[in-house]
Amino acid sequence: MPKHPTAHRKRSNLAAMNRTSPSHRNIAVAAFVLTFSLLLMACAGSSATPKADAARWMPKPGTAAWQFQLQGKIDTSIDADVYEVDGFDVSAKTVAELHTQGRKVICYMDVGSWENYRADKNRFPKSVIGRKYEGYPNERWLDIRRFHKFAKPLKARIAMCARKGFDALEPDNINGYENPTGFPLTARHQLRFNRWIARQAHKKGLSVGLKNDGPQARNLVRDFDFAVVEQCFQYDECGQYLPFIRAGKAVFSVEYELSNRKFCGRAEKLNFNSIGKEYDLYARPFRPCE
Repeated sequence: MPKHPTAHRKRSNLAAMNRTSPSHRNIAVAAFVLTFSLLLMACAGSSATPKADAARWMPKPGTAAWQFQLQGKIDTSIDADVYEVDGFDVSAKTVAELHTQGRKVICYMDVGSWENYRADKNRFPKSVIGRKYEGYPNERWLDIRRFHKFAKPLKARIAMCARKGFDALEPDNINGYENPTGFPLTARHQLRFNRWIARQAHKKGLSVGLKNDGPQARNLVRDFDFAVVEQCFQYDECGQYLPFIRAGKAVFSVEYELSNRKFCGRAEKLNFNSIGKEYDLYARPFRPCE
């Protein structure tokens, strides 16, 4: 979600078994079983297997332009290798068309706020719907401490993105702990929720981007495959996303109020994929850094 000018800122080696006596063998076997079980649990708890990692799209750092369009008919003539579009509004046919042109397509999806105009709005219990999102009267924050209460519609949304053939998910509003949501959210709650979202995307074969949660980027860089950030040059927040660049993961940035000459030079030095857009996020204007 754009940082609307009236909105609140969003922002192990196993031990050798002792064979000298039966009792030692029993202890060693038990230790082996316990250690092996813990290893299996660790693998099951990770966001993805190495095989799944290899199959997913893993964008590398660069300075090529990308397209961010959330309103209007998708203009497939924009010269960009990566498109981010609305997961509900854009059809599988359009995603396939972009693929035939050699583009990668990111599915934009709200996960941290409730929107009163979505078809699945009634699947979210009233008890988890909080304050209005300042600047966006049709949205309210969600209580991510209790995300299990709305896990089913979120899983269904992510599955929809995968069914339509998207390459990646961009889950929006995953920094509620920095905003007046109506709930006592903490950074720890946010980390737990964000990692859960990343795991759900990976389970569906989608790569996943960290959106506007710069303060936690260092903690989440291993869980997410790239980052999407709004107005980091305007608010001097771009440095928070350098852990992604150092990890060989792309950072897609967009500015709404700065002219290109005020951020493109810095974006190139940081190896960010950066563009200029308007808050309404129609296809145009589209201001790539050249």
